[in-house]
Amino acid sequence: MQRGSARLSVHRDEEMKHELQGLLRSGHPTRSEEWHDPEPSAEDDPAVWGGPVAPGSPRASLATVRLELGRILGRSSFPAGPGALAMGLRRRNAPDTLVEAVRRLPHKDRYANAQELAQALVGSSG
Repeated sequence: MQRGSARLSVHRDEEMKHELQGLLRSGHPTRSEEWHDPEPSAEDDPAVWGGPVAPGSPRASLATVRLELGRILGRSSFPAGPGALAMGLRRRNAPDTLVEAVRRLPHKDRYANAQELAQALVGSSG
């Protein structure tokens, strides 16, 4: 008799193996209820899954740069100048290319939100 600290009984473990058998063999969801499956990405979703967003790269549209800045910095970082924003990005482990792009912006400028910062980054890299 096994006396491990398993949370599930042997019977429930066999049930779960049976439930996952179709998924493991086919490589795609086998449920008949569509609401169980994860939602696919939309056509107009920014493509941030392909690696870090770097201003000046072909993938770096205004929308993807703004999304990345908003995701990393949030609202509490604004208004601020490039130095403070670069430090905030560095503290939150942003990609080095993004931090350096913000650091290269004119030091006298101040940005009220991620939209303004993204516009400056995309405009300065193009």
